[in-house]
Amino acid sequence: MKHEKVYAMSFSKIYPLLVAKAEKKRRTKDEVDEIICWLTGYKTEYIQKAADTSVTYGDFFKNAPRLNPNRKLIKGVVCKVRVEDIQEPLMQEIRYLDKLIDELAKGKAMDKILRE
Repeated sequence: MKHEKVYAMSFSKIYPLLVAKAEKKRRTKDEVDEIICWLTGYKTEYIQKAADTSVTYGDFFKNAPRLNPNRKLIKGVVCKVRVEDIQEPLMQEIRYLDKLIDELAKGKAMDKILRE
């Protein structure tokens, strides 16, 4: 499966879509940022910096300072694919974020989303 198009997308184009999805369901940008920080180890300031630059989505995940070990607890379906069955590691990281944002938009509590 070719994922190069997704990896080459600009984080600055994807991030507002993630925020909009959450806000449409009465969740907040701060909650989206908290999820991204939990998953990647980035600080909130870096997320905004990445959203203001041309960093690619692939590089955003490749350069993550500390991927949360509990991300492996994320299970479920995104885009008709089970996230735990995705073989390509980078695509799996991207889909983990998609799954967490889906859970946020569906009203799940933050402690459950963050697997606490």
